[in-house]
Amino acid sequence: MPATTRRPVGAIAVALLLIVTAIWGGTFVVVHEVIRHESVLSFLAWRFWVAGLVLIAIRPRAAVALSATGRRQGLILGAILATGYITQTFGLKFATPTVSGFITGLFVVFTPILTGVILGRHISIGAWAAVALATAGLAALSLHGFAIGRGELLTVIAALSFASHIVGLAAWSTAADAYALTIWQLCTTAMICTIGAPFFGGLQLPHSGSSWMAIAFLGVAATSFAFLVQTWAQVHLSPTRTAVILTMEPTFAGVFGVTVGGDALTWRVLTGGLCIITAMYLAELGPDSVVVPPHVDS
Repeated sequence: MPATTRRPVGAIAVALLLIVTAIWGGTFVVVHEVIRHESVLSFLAWRFWVAGLVLIAIRPRAAVALSATGRRQGLILGAILATGYITQTFGLKFATPTVSGFITGLFVVFTPILTGVILGRHISIGAWAAVALATAGLAALSLHGFAIGRGELLTVIAALSFASHIVGLAAWSTAADAYALTIWQLCTTAMICTIGAPFFGGLQLPHSGSSWMAIAFLGVAATSFAFLVQTWAQVHLSPTRTAVILTMEPTFAGVFGVTVGGDALTWRVLTGGLCIITAMYLAELGPDSVVVPPHVDS
């Protein structure tokens, strides 16, 4: 495809991903509050069922029209996504929203490593520089000594899962199948959480109107809309570039932490945020570092 037609689509993909990162950055405080009153897997099951059913209601035939290979890929991606969200949400029971947001951003470090191992793709020096700068920003924002607790460890596992999800989308997502693939991912995650809920407090209806409102917001804006955007955007962006753009999520988490949660605006926050924004522009202005292979049905 000519560069003149690809660039506007790429710019739209970047803009939509930035909106998604803003939404995701604001969810840490919301989720942290909800799981004080709701069991983790029950909450996640409701969140992802809402997200999946909203997309099914809009396009009822999309999911069944997906090929057998696409369905299998959706199941795999959904299982990876479930692992990420389960470990991240359990981690929020033991870590603050700000720390959780920043550690989640470590997926920017894991993505190029997994890209090289799984997809066999070469990562350019410029892309590694962007990742290194983003990592430095995350370190400035989140590291306080060398101790790591249960919440932090669970969130590192979540970051590794999210990086795997990015690489999987890069390999399997196409513009034509993005909608259906998103449905399969979200419903798979919902099913896994539903099956696991009885072992972690049971599957229960949310206990309050505020919990229902939070689940509705998280299900529609932060899940169905967000993952539909990510699945579509990765057709047009490399996994490394996607990962660096998504490092804006912890920056937004810090912004919401300061403006809503009352966190102090320190030099570490300012320095880390600047590093992350600079890394995003470095990746966006440099040459594409990863060639995403075309989708081929087997």
